[in-house]
Amino acid sequence: MANELVGKNSLYIEPTTGALENGEASKNFDDDGRPRRTGTVVTASAHIITAVIGSGVLSLAWAIAQLGWVAGPAVLVAFSFITYFTSTFLADSYRHHGSRNYTYMDVVRSHLGGYKVQLCGLAQYGNLVGVTIGYTINASISMVAVKRSNCFHKEGHNAECSISNYPFMAIFAGIQLILSQIPNFHELSWLSIVAAVMSFAYSSIGLALSIAKLAGGGGHVETNLTGTRVGVDTIGSEKVWKSFQAIGDIAFAYAYSTVLIEIQDTLKSPPPENVVMKKASLIGVATTTLFYVLCGCLGYAAFGNNAPGNFLTGFGFYEPFWLIDFANVCIAVHLIGAYQVFAQPLFGFVESRCRQKWPESKTITKEYAVRVPLCGVYNFNVFRLVWRSVYVIVTAVIAMIFPFFNHFLGFIGAASFYPLTVYFPIEMHIAQAKVPKYSCRWVWLKILSWTCLIVSLVAAAGSVRGLADDVKTYKPFQSQAHE
Repeated sequence: MANELVGKNSLYIEPTTGALENGEASKNFDDDGRPRRTGTVVTASAHIITAVIGSGVLSLAWAIAQLGWVAGPAVLVAFSFITYFTSTFLADSYRHHGSRNYTYMDVVRSHLGGYKVQLCGLAQYGNLVGVTIGYTINASISMVAVKRSNCFHKEGHNAECSISNYPFMAIFAGIQLILSQIPNFHELSWLSIVAAVMSFAYSSIGLALSIAKLAGGGGHVETNLTGTRVGVDTIGSEKVWKSFQAIGDIAFAYAYSTVLIEIQDTLKSPPPENVVMKKASLIGVATTTLFYVLCGCLGYAAFGNNAPGNFLTGFGFYEPFWLIDFANVCIAVHLIGAYQVFAQPLFGFVESRCRQKWPESKTITKEYAVRVPLCGVYNFNVFRLVWRSVYVIVTAVIAMIFPFFNHFLGFIGAASFYPLTVYFPIEMHIAQAKVPKYSCRWVWLKILSWTCLIVSLVAAAGSVRGLADDVKTYKPFQSQAHE
């Protein structure tokens, strides 16, 4: 028999004042009356790596091929520095006059207020929706790549091996229907650790295969200081557009500011949450940058100016086919976890707003304890089941209608990088630190902000152009791996 419960395990709950008055705060509750947080630098780093080392790493060889040996690595390092630099501002904004902020919107509301709160919500949650759609697309491409790899192994590398992505999108959505019932971000640590291990696995495989290709000769490939050559590999206008798109791909590869505050809200204290979060950000960004530079540069060295958009699903490698299969399974497993890391803040936001608007609704507020064999007690909520299931189904349907990978992730990166990774963190730092207007520090921060805005605009333009080209060449019943 299910027992009615208070939703105390939800990401958004009211402070349990009675528990505080009874002196239970030191044992089971934090200073805000919520269940004691247990996150550490290890779990936070796992969340960050899961969010950052995504499928974008596999497109970096293509990105560097567009930009060349000079601009390519320079853009990678520049984005890593900017991401870490502004993440420290965001981490410091978690508490405002001692009070916690639970979401990115709460942080902006505390430090900036006004219409910027709505702009932040639009950018953050729009980005989260876009990322979950993108991950549905990419996971299906990796699943299809397993079947195509076996087909190429049996039929030869020139075989057609055309396989529809749609059934695999449905499989991915089915898995997410189950995982989306995990009540909140605080219970995702195990999934993030598994996903982080998977991301290291497939990145290492791609790296090892690139090294093997270089060591084995692999034929002569052309590489240049400026990347693809105008008049030889591409025409002038395409060179410009693809360079813009490559910048967007790299921006996407570092996107985790959208979930930074939610990750920080899982950390136990002491030590102070901002100190732990800065360490986790340094570990996460440094680790991913090392992988990115190695995978991007060695991938470019191995494939040259003809580097595929994704060298595992675009079949830069065909053999050993079993290793390609394993790498693509790792990608799919990683994206299963990454989907949840990006979806949980959106789930929590909608559920919190609905509880605030309809506090008397039993469908929205009541939770029930259901004993699940081998898993213990699960807190079941009717609204959570319906709303999250509808969300997963809708994102899967959109992914089926819009199954383009490379240009889509570039557009997402360009659209979200500036407001969430640069603009709001800098503006909140200026407000929090009371940086004098027109002071040297203020001027440099504004220069950084405006420079990143220009970069985001040109990257978005390149991605829109790429999307338009994809629409023209789209074949609805074939695998959409970018080759």
